[in-house]
Amino acid sequence: MLVLGAAVSGAAAARLAKRKGHAVTVYDQRPGAGNSLLGEGIGVVSGRWDPDLLAGIELVVASPGVPLRAAPITDAREAGVPVWSEIEFAWRHLDIPVMAVTGTNGKTTVTEAATAMLASSGLAVAAVGNIGTALSSVVDEPYDLLVTEVSSFQLELTEKFHPQTAVLTNLAPDHLDWHPSFAAYAAAKARIFANQDQGDLLVFDSDDAGAREIVAGAPSRKHPVSGWRRPEGGSGPEGEWLHLPGTEVELSSLPSTDPIILVDLAAAGVAALDRGARPEAVVEICRRFRPGANRRQLVGEVDRIAFVNDSKATNPHAALASIRSFPSVVLIAGGLAKGLDVSPLATAENVRMLVAIGEAAPTLLAAAPEGRATVAASMVEAVEMAFGAARPGDTVLLAPGCASFDMFESYADRGAAFAAAVKAVLEREMSR
Repeated sequence: MLVLGAAVSGAAAARLAKRKGHAVTVYDQRPGAGNSLLGEGIGVVSGRWDPDLLAGIELVVASPGVPLRAAPITDAREAGVPVWSEIEFAWRHLDIPVMAVTGTNGKTTVTEAATAMLASSGLAVAAVGNIGTALSSVVDEPYDLLVTEVSSFQLELTEKFHPQTAVLTNLAPDHLDWHPSFAAYAAAKARIFANQDQGDLLVFDSDDAGAREIVAGAPSRKHPVSGWRRPEGGSGPEGEWLHLPGTEVELSSLPSTDPIILVDLAAAGVAALDRGARPEAVVEICRRFRPGANRRQLVGEVDRIAFVNDSKATNPHAALASIRSFPSVVLIAGGLAKGLDVSPLATAENVRMLVAIGEAAPTLLAAAPEGRATVAASMVEAVEMAFGAARPGDTVLLAPGCASFDMFESYADRGAAFAAAVKAVLEREMSR
């Protein structure tokens, strides 16, 4: 067996394969990658790809960081060797139920909330997959259930992956630098329910056009959710309550009634209840749940100007949803566009001023109404410019709509830079 990639999921897949009796080789072009595996009886090859590595190989397992058009995958397919994702390989060795969560945005929030609801109900459960812990690393562990966040990259190379409960948060163009088209991206996401049947549950956002379209032909039991309303036969807010199957949560008891938070909590609650969560545990987690860092995080406020960090908004769909949550926005946006059209960020109705950063800055500047956009060379400069343009009642919002890797190590690094720059502004203004 050949594993492509020696990072978290590749190393976990290699170790699982070794435990299951396979002869394993790991290939990673980075010199020195995977050296820690050498002492475990796993072969490691680095440097330039050599098709001869496929000689005698019966299965290739690809890490999500390896593009589908990369030579190791195309060569394997041409040679007739099956190529699976790490998720597919791990799933074939599991004998416990799996809940899977995917979508363009919100999947981490749903994964975390559902895991908390199930754990609070006394189930032995772990959040795995794209959220950080490889599914392969928990095979044979004594869990009752695994809540698995899955990306389009991981789903693309599945064949028999069959989660008993699946959640599709939404679907909008993303990663078009990786997938050849939006249709291909959507088809990859649809694989989350491809092997389900009428005994399985599929939860989806009924207000999201992309999600509605691709679930139409799903063979599963479908349960619609919404952050704005209670859809027919589904779950969501109505009156003073967030309605879920067999229970309800008073909206006034929740930390936020932002529709994006509500739809995520509704999806998590429906999925967790389907997997055996206690209603009272679901209600309690809804009341206590806080989204992770860099997700619409209030950093500070001065002179009735709020500073909000939504660095996790790494595509236009997420950024526009964030922008629409505030009545008047001074927006900091830009970065690596990933082949996506970022121009709608510059023309969003409630963006009063735009500060553009990174590689997408020229595109954003060209799309913005005259006099309503400028360019900053750093995050510090961007925050200073945004604060200078803000008026009382405005929100200075970091919602980049782009990946971060042109200027930062990660979206978290970008969010930390924003928070540090805001802190400096607040300290200066408070001392006056």
